[in-house]
Amino acid sequence: MNLSVPIQDPGADPPQLNADLRVLFHRLNNQLGIILAHAELLEAKAIDDVNRARAAQVVSSVLDAMGTAREIRRRSEPAGV
Repeated sequence: MNLSVPIQDPGADPPQLNADLRVLFHRLNNQLGIILAHAELLEAKAIDDVNRARAAQVVSSVLDAMGTAREIRRRSEPAGV
């Protein structure tokens, strides 16, 4: 699977650069969503407290990463978008 998205050069038209970033953020969010779903399953099916706590930590970290990605996206968008 090729995950590379060509980013326009720094002199590129800002709307195209913004569109490229949106694609990257969408992919990142999808990937984090898959990790989150698996971690939640592991947490729900854990047979002991140690493994449940480890899975819960992954869930928490993924949610933090999703929030960070959302904040980066918000800050990278031009005003009024």
